[in-house]
Amino acid sequence: MAAPAGLEIAPAEIPVARALAALVAEADRRRTLRGVASQPAKVRLSDLRSRLLRDRVFQDPARLLGRLKRRGLLVELPGSGGDKTFQIPFPEELRQILVDEAVRGDAAETGPLLPVPDERAEIRSMDSEFLERLREVLTERLDATIEFGRTFNVTRLAEYLKELFGEELYFDSLISLLQQYALADAPLLAPTGRTTGATGFHLALFGPPGTGKTFSIDDLVRGNPRSGVPAHGLPGRNRYCGGITPAQFLRVGASYTGRTFNFIVPEFNDWFKYRGMVEPLKLVMEQREVKWETTFGTVGPYTFRSFFSVNYNVRTSGAQDYWTTIADPNFAALEDRMLLRFHPMTRARFRAVESSAERLELGELEFGLAGRIQDHLTLVHAVETGHPLVNRRFRAKPVRLERSLYARLRDVSDKALRTTNFPKFSPRLKSRAVRLAAAASLLTYFAASGESPLGISETEAEFARHFYEEEIRAREGRRGHAAN
Repeated sequence: MAAPAGLEIAPAEIPVARALAALVAEADRRRTLRGVASQPAKVRLSDLRSRLLRDRVFQDPARLLGRLKRRGLLVELPGSGGDKTFQIPFPEELRQILVDEAVRGDAAETGPLLPVPDERAEIRSMDSEFLERLREVLTERLDATIEFGRTFNVTRLAEYLKELFGEELYFDSLISLLQQYALADAPLLAPTGRTTGATGFHLALFGPPGTGKTFSIDDLVRGNPRSGVPAHGLPGRNRYCGGITPAQFLRVGASYTGRTFNFIVPEFNDWFKYRGMVEPLKLVMEQREVKWETTFGTVGPYTFRSFFSVNYNVRTSGAQDYWTTIADPNFAALEDRMLLRFHPMTRARFRAVESSAERLELGELEFGLAGRIQDHLTLVHAVETGHPLVNRRFRAKPVRLERSLYARLRDVSDKALRTTNFPKFSPRLKSRAVRLAAAASLLTYFAASGESPLGISETEAEFARHFYEEEIRAREGRRGHAAN
């Protein structure tokens, strides 16, 4: 039998094809007695789903099975009830087709190991977008932007977002916009005078679909003209990665050596399903040297200095939200390397998302500060990164860390530790809170006088304490607690 052309196995279906090929081989062996086929080969859908679950493959096999049925490679038997049974007319041929398609898919995934040809053109386009906005600010709105910055801080930004989205939803958008300020990667200055870090951080919103994650990290940042949402984030510094596989990203990343951008990934969980991708992605998130070797060649070595803002979708179930989440094997990998916000779908959050979407569709949301926030963000980023158009007039300032901030955060963790001998939150969570306070202090660049480092005021410290307390509470949720 000749293999039919155009089976069209998508990259995400390759693990399904491998699992089905293994089941077909087992079915062929079972029907054979001393080298003679005694009965037709069959495979049950429940067996395929069990194998996929065991291999932690969450792709639905229905589309692949449907194509195989249409090509006569599988025949669904009547009367099989809820558990479908398929007869395999040509088991060895089907197994070989599936294996060949999987190998071809792997080859396509790891094929040309040079950076994507037009990525440098993409970078030039983003640089032009940033430069154009910066020139507009400097020539048309500089005084207005500086004046806006004299009274702008995290409290005012929070109030603006609360008016738009309400108490339940505003905090995610607030953190997303603070990450945009943090992309300047301003140095963190210890009380001893040493530089001990920088403001930049990766952001992950972790939880079930429909909780508003994509709006916070993408629509609000880059804008969404179709729904009437203006951009609030850095122009020309956010690279959207929808539809990009992790292997493509590793090649693309080589073009960003020595540069700092933000990569928006709407379905980050899909990246962890590709074979051999977990360890390279960890190196990227840690901003360490990346070298990816395959039989087709080598990518790198290069050092990735950019950041991520990502959604990681998980299915949860009411009171078991947290326990379902921490069971995901990639939760710890993300929490160790990112500022991670966990999103349970509570009753209150559902109502807030529903109400916000309704007001957006009815045109009731007024994004009055969008342009001024984006102008301010663009100017602060240019100053803190030493852009040649502004570095003679404005001096980049580090952010000064204070022991009082750490003491305030230690009070929060001490309170949580008094309730348990086995804390479920990571010590790294405190460092994320510190980064968040430092990012918030960048909003006050034009409010601060002189050339001294930016301080973390009572306002930013209290904001960090609120974040730390809320995230500890989310991670320490007790089993069986009812949804609000």
